[in-house]
Amino acid sequence: MPKVCEFCGKQVRTGNRIVRHGLAKKKGGIGLHTTGITPRSFRPNLQKVRIQDGGRVRRVVICARCLKSGKVQKA
Repeated sequence: MPKVCEFCGKQVRTGNRIVRHGLAKKKGGIGLHTTGITPRSFRPNLQKVRIQDGGRVRRVVICARCLKSGKVQKA
């Protein structure tokens, strides 16, 4: 299954998961310290949907946002 929306082009984005330990300075501690950074991915909410496309029905992969906004007409 492709990891990209066929209408808006939304796809997998990458980022980091940051782990911080310690007590914040405003709470009486010495501040938060970063103890680990791990790569992660942000995946779009993709759905397989049958849509009406110019009189014929076809199956596409679209994100939930496009589906809810009414960009496509479900078959």
